[in-house]
Parts: sequence; C-alpha cells; structure tokens
Amino acid sequence: MIPVFNERESLVALHAEITEVAQKLTERVEMIFVDDGSKDGSWGIVCDLATKDDRVRGIKFRRNFGKAAALAAGFSAARGSVVITMDADLQDDPHEIPHFLDALRGGLDVVSGWKKVRHDPWHKVFPSRVFNKFLSVLTGVHLHDHNCGMKAYRAESLREVYLYGELHRFVPVLATARGFKVGELVIQHRARKFGSSKYGWKRFIKGALDVTTVRLLTGFGRRPNHFLGAWGLTFGSGAVFGLLLLLANLFLRLIDGTLGAGPFTQMVVLILSVGCGLLGAQCLLAGLVTEMTVARKWLDNDPYSVAEHTPTKQEAR
Repeated sequence: MIPVFNERESLVALHAEITEVAQKLTERVEMIFVDDGSKDGSWGIVCDLATKDDRVRGIKFRRNFGKAAALAAGFSAARGSVVITMDADLQDDPHEIPHFLDALRGGLDVVSGWKKVRHDPWHKVFPSRVFNKFLSVLTGVHLHDHNCGMKAYRAESLREVYLYGELHRFVPVLATARGFKVGELVIQHRARKFGSSKYGWKRFIKGALDVTTVRLLTGFGRRPNHFLGAWGLTFGSGAVFGLLLLLANLFLRLIDGTLGAGPFTQMVVLILSVGCGLLGAQCLLAGLVTEMTVARKWLDNDPYSVAEHTPTKQEAR
C-alpha cells in the first residue's frame, strides 16, 4: 500500500520493482496507490498502471488530507491478510518485502523498518533520532525508527487501530497497546532520486504534540479521569496545604504578633491556594465529564483484543 503525493516521476519505476519482487513470491499481491490530492499528474500514472496491471488499484482523494488519512483509506481497501506500506519516492526498497514477510511468519504482528544507514541530510537525521529515542522511552515501545514509512502488518492488527491527524507514525505504539507483537527490521535506505521531502520543520512541533496525544490514548484513553483526576487531587492538595499554612501562621500571630509571616506573604499564599483549589476543581470536573463521554462512546466497543477462540465440536470435526 503506497500513499502518493506528487510522486509522478517515481511511480512507474516503483511499480516495476514491486512487480519484479511479486513474481518471486508465492503469495498473491495487490498494489494499492492512494493519491492524497496530488497536483502533478500522479493520478494519471496510477490509472495507466491499473489499465495495464489488474493487481493495481487506485484511490484518489478530492484534496490533500494527509498521510494518516491515505493510510487509513488503503488499510480499509486492502483485501489480503498482510499489508505492507512503503513510500512512493523510491527511498524504500521493494526487495525488502520478502524479509518483512519472513518476520511476520516468525510470530510478529507488526514489523517496522529501521533505516539504520540513512541517506538524508543531517538536519533531518539528528532530530529524527532524538524524537525516536524520546518516543521509545515515553511509550515503552523501543524502536529505532518509528517514522519509517515501510512497515508490515497482519490485517487483524489494523482493524483495531484508528488513525486520524498524523498518528500514522505511531501505529506500532497503538498496536502494542492492543496487545499485538511489534518488532523491527533493518532495511536498506536509498538516496532520493526524484522530488523533495514533503516534511519541513513543522513536523517536529506536530510530532511533539502527537506524542502527547498517543501517550494519553494508550495510557488513559478509557480512563481519562485517572489522568485529570490525579492532577486535580495534586492541585487540591496544594490548596489544602496552603490553607493549613495560613491557619498555622494565624495561630502563631495570635500567640505573638512578631511571629509568623507578614501580610504580603500571607496574601501570596492565599492567592496561590485559591488558584490551586480552582485548578484542582476544574481538573476533577473535566475528568468526570470526559469519563462520561468516553463511557458512552465505548459502550459498543470491546476494551480488549481477542487472539483466537477454541474451536466448537462441529469445527473440530
């Protein structure tokens, strides 16, 4: 499955390489190209490939909706038991496909590519490595290259992962949260021949925000009050502590007017205590409202993932 955004120059060569690999596989192969609002005539190339090769299927968006939307559309359209994604710019090598299939046969549900040797400018490589390390530590899913576009999935894992925004790079994390086995595979990364990168410096800002979203989804997606409520209790404890300090100070000053803090300090502590109390109350209220919303949303969705069932007597026969 290949998301496409202004990749006209590379599509024919990419199709030829995938065809070469497919001829050596025993599995039936289909190629799904999702045109994410290209303006360079990429869709015409996809249509031409589809008329010449019945394994090619194309999906065209009305405008650019982003890579996550393109992947979601491709996942929905895929008919096989295994889905492999790769970028359309020829930097991902289709000859790695058999290695991904072997990794899945070895028991993994999701296999993420690792571009151990990257042919990209340092100003892209270094921030990416920092981001990958940070994400691995934060989520507990230790991959060297979360951003790699070449990944392989068992179809059942994709049915339990919902993509929106720019969460496509976090599919291994989301799959792990559902109990699927995730691993990585060192792959060859090729230098860019055509076009230019579709990502600029803004991706790092968006990535940092998306990390927060994924951490909340995987850690507190079904129990948001555990997160917001914890902050509410923390702020509430600060408010109580501040008020106790004011009461202790008042007691000291009643005993001896020279003891304790002065009016200015008392006013600062009072303001901070009231502020903490208000923040705590808002967090608790937000947590309860969010909990009710999530409960209603997920009433018809299972909070678990089933691997298999024992066969019935009729099936066993």
